[in-house]
This record gives sequence, structure tokens and C-alpha cells, in this order.
Amino acid sequence: MIARLAGAALALVAAIAVPASAPAHATGPDPAVEQQLGEAYAATARYGYTPFAAEDGYRARVCLARAQGGMGFHYFNESHFGSLDPKRPAALLYEDAGHGTRRLVGVEWVVPVTGKNMKRPRLFGQDFQGPMPGHYPGMPTHYDLHVWLYKKNPSGLFAQWNPRVTCPASATPGMSGMKNKSDMSNMSNMDHMKGMKGMPGH
Repeated sequence: MIARLAGAALALVAAIAVPASAPAHATGPDPAVEQQLGEAYAATARYGYTPFAAEDGYRARVCLARAQGGMGFHYFNESHFGSLDPKRPAALLYEDAGHGTRRLVGVEWVVPVTGKNMKRPRLFGQDFQGPMPGHYPGMPTHYDLHVWLYKKNPSGLFAQWNPRVTCPASATPGMSGMKNKSDMSNMSNMDHMKGMKGMPGH
């Protein structure tokens, strides 16, 4: 199912720079989860071309990495916060591909915390991680779920941190890999990690 949907998605965007492979993981025997992942892949493959992400409301916010791995550059679409639709992730995850370009490696769903008795969200047969503080000023405390559709994660398809993903070593210290003026105004990787200390899932 994933292979068929992925092939259709890639055929539709063959003229642009998109990931050139099927999803990075098989998920096992659950056909419902495989179908959902296929939907997510078909809906997001076009974002391998970052201008399409910008056109659809995704904005670069922060690049996160630590000793056990990275999450990469996060491009958030705040209108998708709260979505549990496989076709509407709240964030796209990129890594530095060199020559000023970025490569799509994963996607993320974000559900803001609405109260202390809120039920933990669930998607793709997985419980979300969290709750945790926002990754940049103004982002609410939330649950999230990462899916490494475009780059295999040795830690698992749904793990938070991918040991094969990093933030650029040349980035300005404390600025999470962001270099332009608007990116510099966002929360630093260091401050973010301090804020996450002791939080569930981190």
C-alpha cells in the first residue's frame, strides 16, 4: 500500500526536487497503519522542494540536536496544530543538504495541551510524546509525534531523535542552526533544551 501511494506521489512531482525513494520504513502487519503512512507520504513528498513548504504556510523556526541525535530544521504550520490527520502534519523536518539547500527527512504532528485531564493523542497506532514546552516563543506546551518517513532512523520510525540527523556545526552557537535575521529571533537550541529538562519524553 505504501509503495503504491508513494509511487503515485512521486509521479505527480517528478519534475521537482523531491525525495527519490519510498518511505524509509516498513511498519509491520497492520494494514491500517500502513495506509495512514502512505497517505502521509503522498501528501508531503512535494515538500522535498522547500518553496512548496513555504507556499503552504510552513515556516522555518528552529533546528534541534543533542548527543543521541537530532530532529533537524523544523518548519511549522501553526494552522495544523491539533491535527490528527495523516495528511496534515504540523511540522516538516529537514537536514542540511549542502550548497544552501535542505533535505526533507521527516514529519511531525503537534497537539497543544488543553488541560490537565487531556487524553494523550494517538496516531499511526502510537502514543504521542510529551507533554513538553514549545520549541520557539509563542508555541504552546504540547504533545508531538515524529515520523521519519524520508530518512531511516536506527532508533525507530517514531523515535523523537534520529542519530543520523544533525544541525550544522557552522551555525552560530546557541541559535539552533538558524542564520537569517528572522531565524535568529527564535528560541535557541540551548534554551530549548534547558526548558525541556525533566519533561516527559525528553
